[in-house]
Amino acid sequence: MKLMLARRRRGLTATALLALVATAALTASSIAAPAVPSLATSFPTGPMEVPDEWMTAQRMSDGSTDLSAAKYANARGEANQLVAKTRNSYRPLADRPWSFFGPANIGGRVVDIAVDPQVNDQVFIAAASGGVWKSSDAGATFTPAWPDGWGQAIGAVAMTSDGVLFAGTGEAQPGGGSITFGGDGVYRSADRGASWERVGLADSHAIARFAIDPSNESRIFAAAAGNLFVPGGERGVYLSEDGGDNWRQVLAPPNDTTGATEVVIDPSNPARMYAAMWDHRREPHQRTYGGAGSSLWRSDDGGATWQRMTTGLPTDADQGRWGLALAPSNPQRLYAYVGTAIGPFRAFYRSDNGGDTWTQTPVSSGQASQSTFSWWFGKLFVDPGNENHVFLMGVNLMRSTNGAQSFSSVGGVHADQHAMRWDPKIPGRVYLGNDGGFYRSQNNGASGWVKSTDERYTQFYTVDVAQTDPSLKVGGTQDNGCNRGYNGVGGPWNAIGCGDGLQTLIHPENPNIVFGCSQYGACYRSENAGGTPRQNIGTGQTTSQRRNWLTPLQFDPTDPNVMYYAGNIVNRSTDNGRTWTAISPDLTDGGPNDPSGYPWGTITTLAAAPTDGNTLYVGTDDGKLWWTNDLGANWHQVDPAQLPGTWVTRVAVNPKDANIAYATFSGFRSGSSRAHVKLTVDGGRTWTDIGQGLPDAPVNSVIPTADGLLLVGTDVGVYVSAWHGGEWAALGENLPKAAVMYLRYHEPSRQLTAATFGRGIYDLTVPRCPASSTKLPLKNPGVGVVGVLSSCNASK
Repeated sequence: MKLMLARRRRGLTATALLALVATAALTASSIAAPAVPSLATSFPTGPMEVPDEWMTAQRMSDGSTDLSAAKYANARGEANQLVAKTRNSYRPLADRPWSFFGPANIGGRVVDIAVDPQVNDQVFIAAASGGVWKSSDAGATFTPAWPDGWGQAIGAVAMTSDGVLFAGTGEAQPGGGSITFGGDGVYRSADRGASWERVGLADSHAIARFAIDPSNESRIFAAAAGNLFVPGGERGVYLSEDGGDNWRQVLAPPNDTTGATEVVIDPSNPARMYAAMWDHRREPHQRTYGGAGSSLWRSDDGGATWQRMTTGLPTDADQGRWGLALAPSNPQRLYAYVGTAIGPFRAFYRSDNGGDTWTQTPVSSGQASQSTFSWWFGKLFVDPGNENHVFLMGVNLMRSTNGAQSFSSVGGVHADQHAMRWDPKIPGRVYLGNDGGFYRSQNNGASGWVKSTDERYTQFYTVDVAQTDPSLKVGGTQDNGCNRGYNGVGGPWNAIGCGDGLQTLIHPENPNIVFGCSQYGACYRSENAGGTPRQNIGTGQTTSQRRNWLTPLQFDPTDPNVMYYAGNIVNRSTDNGRTWTAISPDLTDGGPNDPSGYPWGTITTLAAAPTDGNTLYVGTDDGKLWWTNDLGANWHQVDPAQLPGTWVTRVAVNPKDANIAYATFSGFRSGSSRAHVKLTVDGGRTWTDIGQGLPDAPVNSVIPTADGLLLVGTDVGVYVSAWHGGEWAALGENLPKAAVMYLRYHEPSRQLTAATFGRGIYDLTVPRCPASSTKLPLKNPGVGVVGVLSSCNASK
């Protein structure tokens, strides 16, 4: 797993992989498929193998230059208004409960840890896109300590000696494509997470670290990383001298693209402080993760004035993110490391005189385990009782027992390390947070790591449900592979391969036949419930020059032996995925790759009509829609003037009429009339916007039910309308406001399953809402659905 994870992120140095020849751009609105398509070279492991690039690319396909927290705050506000409206008009819809299905035993990215100084065995953690969580049993199990309805992105947590908890929203590890969601400031809880109030720094976008003055705990420092997309705002080191009520900047960044990622206080002399600055910015087609602003600073007067530390440290602009740590047992001992501006590890440094001078240690990039993305980590931790015992965060957990003269890898934990904390009440106990969740060692971190058994903050891309038994599911997760779960929380989820887990499928008639995909369409077929042996399918067996990070793989609902797989070309199998034949030309512009590394020009979604196996609809990342009603003999492009031009996230076909189909789109309207959901009732020729009334947020999934409902999953919740739209209602309560990436509907049981990016998988029973609007053909699309939703008030 770790080797695969290291390989998949070698993106910044993979430019050469982008020089593949693309098929000529399509110019006609109706074209024929090639008689004998050729098998073109495909990316061996993907050109820019970073999941966040995929996440960001689609959400910024509307031409945005940023993914600001304000956009999501506005969308959540609109979602709350729609919930209130639904409660007033269609209470049975709003009150219908979502229930957590799982997983409990996988976890997800943990970026910070706070140990409760008063309560034994109690810790709090920051889940990257899953809120704040509390454990009262030393990390064995966790319960939520953050409101479900708020933004779920958390970057830092800290606690005073009398139990006041602080949370900094927004994650400061931006990743390759920076979908680490932004936040809206600092929050404070006086009752250990039972209730919260926002106390400032609303324009900080991401809080990377807190430091509390041990001599006066009303003095709290916050490292504000700033808005990744837009220069300026609240950046640098901020100080509150009244317990968080008010904040003022005490260390301004050297330029408007630099923010603070570390702030550290000398426990023996709280007037002495240290800070790390990182110069970084993400633009639509470029990322700059290093520059002149990256630097280390010291204050000797409690933060009133600061001096940049340079003696023995680099002063050129080829500096990425810095990691910085102080040895509590000898505060004169400091450790620091830095990556290059493009990502690889650069150098490791040590100071034995409080930062007056620094010496470079003999640590190689290989020993440091930073791969080509040192900006993903940026953290160092020192054993409180031993100044020579140092841990370096990387793909692997790296440990030194000789003051950073050499490092070795510590096994037994998931890849990609982010946070460590020692429990001062229990000698030798240390906690660890990484991309795989939460761990505890009773052996001072050297060995014996034990993973949490209940941590419900997994980031899912997809989910599928067994048609034969809706209590059986498979799902693809960020950094945690493909997984199979049975009986929800009551049963464990088991890993069934994959690196990052993307598309997953269960055969409609035989649940032992399972398909799982890793990044860029590297898929397998298993006849052993996802176990071995596995037949590789996708990259070597299908025809395409480019494949999306989440390459669509789908069954034909008219025949479970027929499957479709699409890179930039649609491939069809008639023997359940064993062999494949191309049935389309390149359905994208196939233009030059994005300088940031995302390989534009891929199919993102496809769907076959349940009533006609010859009819298919296809959507692409460059905003195109296509349809064929003769099984690919001829493909017809929808007039671009009818479409928003943004990334097509999903297409779905009406269960009773092949001429009726739906398409959903990413991005934001941002004051425009750009559509998020469109409908065709004439086989793809014309399309109507039926998404007006939804919150302005990316729509990621759409499902039409057999009895006339239309269900959509968005970045801010799940909503219901009728087949022809016109009015939308919020569906269900208790679903956390993590992005809903994928919906799966089990028609016989009416079970709707939602895969969230940060809070796991949830189920809801969809009400029956019979109405005359389900009669076909539909009339006046986009006008009036009161008869449908009103009937939900009478349903059970």
